[in-house]
Amino acid sequence: MASSTFHLCFLTIFASLLIPAICHGHSQKPKKHVPLFVFGDSLFDPGNNIYLNSSHKEASAFWPYGETFFKHPTGRLSDGRLVPDFIAEFMKLPLLPPYLQPGAHRFTDGANFASGGAGVLADTHPGTISLLLQLSYFKNVVKQLKQKLGNAKTEKLLMGAVYLFSIGGNDYGVFQMNYPNASLSHQREYVGMVIQNLTSVLEEVHQIGGRKIAFQNAGPFGCLPLTRAGTRNGACAEEPSAMAKLHNTALANVLKKLQTRLTGFKYSIFDYYNSLGERINNPLKYGFKEGKRACCGSGAYRESNCGGQGGTTKFEVCSIPGDYVWFDGAHTTERANRQLAELLWNGTPNCTAPINLKQLFEHM
Repeated sequence: MASSTFHLCFLTIFASLLIPAICHGHSQKPKKHVPLFVFGDSLFDPGNNIYLNSSHKEASAFWPYGETFFKHPTGRLSDGRLVPDFIAEFMKLPLLPPYLQPGAHRFTDGANFASGGAGVLADTHPGTISLLLQLSYFKNVVKQLKQKLGNAKTEKLLMGAVYLFSIGGNDYGVFQMNYPNASLSHQREYVGMVIQNLTSVLEEVHQIGGRKIAFQNAGPFGCLPLTRAGTRNGACAEEPSAMAKLHNTALANVLKKLQTRLTGFKYSIFDYYNSLGERINNPLKYGFKEGKRACCGSGAYRESNCGGQGGTTKFEVCSIPGDYVWFDGAHTTERANRQLAELLWNGTPNCTAPINLKQLFEHM
């Protein structure tokens, strides 16, 4: 079915039981101006990594990335727009450029600090913009806003702003490479360390003035085309997805505690794990033809080498990216991103809880 208005989701943010429910989301546009500050990894990176002097510039600088919407590569790991691009549209904001992009920036609209490969922990993929470094960039933005608007207006702007996060997946990817046979207690200990560091950043954002926090939780890492390629018969790998579930439970718990402890703190969690999983497992329901293989790349699931390192190696690319959930081995197509963004923005509590981003946005 072509429409993305009605979706089947599963409730897992606050419970371990999987309860089928109808999840509803659409993109009603607001009437007021609220800035959007984005923190995250490759799922939210609008091209910051292009400006890094490191090996993390990634394939996204090459065709066919960006082909659907932008008609050229922008540094986004998709054929077009990402979830934060659609959220900005729903909030009646312009597309937020990469924070590192040279030139003037209108920080009264917000900023996007996300970096492909980045983690919550500073030693996850050195050379990317870790969450702590993203926080320091945010502090620089606050200084510039205070110079332009003064303290009182900046404080008001920051309190009304939305702070959108998607980060943690790379931390767990590195952990599993280093400890492929880790015990459950070791996994829990590591998740606790990631959540503790994440909590410190959220507390600092609150101290600076942030009140409205939105999260896209960790996805089904075991079902990426890149992960399937390494399993028997292309099945989803259990361990990566189990780590994601541990993270998501801990994230929900800590945000609930922060709301009781921090003045004015409000939050929203989008159940990315099951909303994406539904599209992977039942692509036809959501207007896709393929949920397991990627549109672009080489290998059995086109799981790697999309972009061909600038044309130096061979790869395949599908003719209609919108037929696919995945654009490359780990990143979704623009069409999937739009559907996911609509659920984050205006989804029912089955998939975006305790309130959705639109309700968070409207909260005074």
